[in-house]
This record gives sequence, C-alpha cells and structure tokens, in this order.
Amino acid sequence: MTPEELSFFEKMPGMLPVYQALRQKLTTAFPDIQFKVTKTQISFRNRHVFAMASLPWRKVKNWPKEYLLVSFGLSYQKQASRMIQAVEAYPNRWTHHIILQQPEEVDQELMEWIEEAYRFAMIK
Repeated sequence: MTPEELSFFEKMPGMLPVYQALRQKLTTAFPDIQFKVTKTQISFRNRHVFAMASLPWRKVKNWPKEYLLVSFGLSYQKQASRMIQAVEAYPNRWTHHIILQQPEEVDQELMEWIEEAYRFAMIK
C-alpha cells in the first residue's frame, strides 16, 4: 500500500481495514490494476477507471456515519438490495454505489460486480 493510500484514511482510520480487504482482492483478481489517489477518491483502472472507493464527504440521511463507498460502472442498471444508489451518468453507463462497513462485506458477490465493471471498462 502506498503512502498516499494510507494518508487517504487519516480522517477515518476505521475504514482502512475495509479498503485493505478490497485492495487485496482487487490486486489478486487483476494483477495489471493501477491505483490513483486523489483528494476525494481512490480510482482503480485498467485502460479506464472501472471502480472507485471514497469516504463520506457529507451526511446523507439514513446512511451510516462511517463507511467506504465503493462505486463501479456498468452498461446497465444492476438491481440488488445492497445497491444504495445507481445513476445513469451517460446513456448506457450506470454508476452503482455500495456502502461497506466491514472487511467481510468485500465478498464474492461484490467482486463479481467489480469484475464485470473491469471487463466493461476494457471494451469502452
């Protein structure tokens, strides 16, 4: 893990273990993955960004106080109870958002969705 990644979690260190679980599974599944840390998010990319992780930047009613928001893009709106939000940013480009609070929430289902986003980013 880079110093920039560690620094990203200074304001919310409780979410670092969740990110570490996500990062470990991503690097195992996608050895060619690249990480880019900005002020508001950590992007995961192959040819293009296919997923992101971010921390809360404002309070949202009925959302927890601390969480890691994982977002990924698909060509369609995926329906699942875990999806906190899905937005069609461009025609046939849906961004899905999932709230994670525990490392074990980085499970097979989430990784299958992210793998689908990875493949979608490769053909854009």
